[in-house]
Amino acid sequence: MLDRFLLPVVKSGLQPVAAALARRGVGADSLTVTGFVIGLCAVPALALQFDGFALVAILVSRLFDALDGAVARLNGPTERGAFLDITLDFAFYGCIPLGFALADPARNALPAAVLLAAFMGTGSSFLAFAVIAAKRGLTSEVYPQKGIYYLTGLTEGAETIAALALMCVFPQSFALIAYVFAAACLVTTLTRLRQGWVAFGGPSEPTTRAVPTNEEA
Repeated sequence: MLDRFLLPVVKSGLQPVAAALARRGVGADSLTVTGFVIGLCAVPALALQFDGFALVAILVSRLFDALDGAVARLNGPTERGAFLDITLDFAFYGCIPLGFALADPARNALPAAVLLAAFMGTGSSFLAFAVIAAKRGLTSEVYPQKGIYYLTGLTEGAETIAALALMCVFPQSFALIAYVFAAACLVTTLTRLRQGWVAFGGPSEPTTRAVPTNEEA
């Protein structure tokens, strides 16, 4: 929901850094992998209840995730890079609730499981739409620069990062935050299901056109 407003600002701010990295031969894929590895460090940190360290790892990881796209646009985006980026993004988001569950299984295991189930809904609807959109030659009006079709929703990257950060700042409220965000993810999944139902209702003839956003559908 907020990504369309925040991404241009982030893109502008990171452009000088991305340009410097590109000049030094740093590739987007290496940034993607580095950011993922840094993000994984949050899992043992959360399990050991080093929540401040976990927060830093999450934020730095997402910084690398933003940088890899900026560098890719300078060097020329690739389908392999888009595949690697989205795969590791979903893996990263799925690992963070695990850290909270390990920290306090009795209190956090159930809300972590609910949140992971909600992530499955948003992730599967997102990727399924992208696959069929590519087959039909559809393009996104909101995120035309992305390597795959980025479907909008109530819970996008910015909202997810904010929720994970809140969990690190208020770990004692993990269950409440997880349940609330899982409910928001459910809304996103239902919205995307509706968009897919409407968008793919006609014959599957390849064409290049845009699908209406949530507000337009």
